[in-house]
Amino acid sequence: MKKKILIAGGTGFIGYHLAKQSIKKGWSVTSISSKSPKKYRYLKDVKYIICDVSKKKMIKKKLKNNYNFVVNLSGNVEHNNKKKTYKSHYVGCRNLADFFEKKKLESFIQIGSSTEYGKIKSPHKENSSCTPKSTYGYSKFLASVYLINLFEKKKFPATILRLYQVYGPKQDPNRILSSVILGCIKSEKIPCSHGRQFRDFIFVEDVIKAIFKSLKNKKAKGKIFNIGSAKPIKIKTVINKIKKIIKKGEPIFGKIKLRKEENLKIYPNISKAKKELKWFPKYSFSKGLNITINSYLKEGY
Repeated sequence: MKKKILIAGGTGFIGYHLAKQSIKKGWSVTSISSKSPKKYRYLKDVKYIICDVSKKKMIKKKLKNNYNFVVNLSGNVEHNNKKKTYKSHYVGCRNLADFFEKKKLESFIQIGSSTEYGKIKSPHKENSSCTPKSTYGYSKFLASVYLINLFEKKKFPATILRLYQVYGPKQDPNRILSSVILGCIKSEKIPCSHGRQFRDFIFVEDVIKAIFKSLKNKKAKGKIFNIGSAKPIKIKTVINKIKKIIKKGEPIFGKIKLRKEENLKIYPNISKAKKELKWFPKYSFSKGLNITINSYLKEGY
């Protein structure tokens, strides 16, 4: 029997890569998302369902099939709208979990975020008590708590993966790496922060491997895992590296102010994922960055 995977947020950047790799495995892939996929992220072998997961009735109406796996990547990308952020990242997750709680799922993977840790000093460990500062981080944290409780009470097969800065081909220009890459390609002046903050970057293919390992690991249920490189890099170094590779663009440092809740150094401890999931990042930052830049140069989006 073909394995069936439902990807909530399957039209997004990570969802696209997960769907692509699931198809290669011979799985039946369904995407549920509030929007149709952009042209450059459309996959002909994916069944696309348009649905707002923050609305319970819509989920019941749209989802009729059974699935082996559910991966929740859904949620509002722009976090300025606090109400929409809360509903899409917390209420949406809760609705999906409630809907599938009585189904015979093998795994439910919730894609969490490093922002759940808030002001906690890096390197973050999964057993830290979280103190999220942003609406996005708080919503993700509430989703994590809800799923862990559901596992403890009803053995719902949930696993939470807290991702750090994911990058790679097909990413929209609304993230630091993609925006700087595109700005350099177009020879633009690029407004940046002072660049003194350190961030942890993880290549999208390494993230997909972490998801697959989590799906198949029975001992991962009811647990949280950090997924990152554990090798923080100064943002100014990253931006200058991109400029050097592309040989164009003009970063203007200090133009953008950091958010009040923003930590200067954010990176994870990934020993738990290494030990229990047998996962570790295979792509160095230099290798992943070159693959990403070449994809943008080749495809021109």
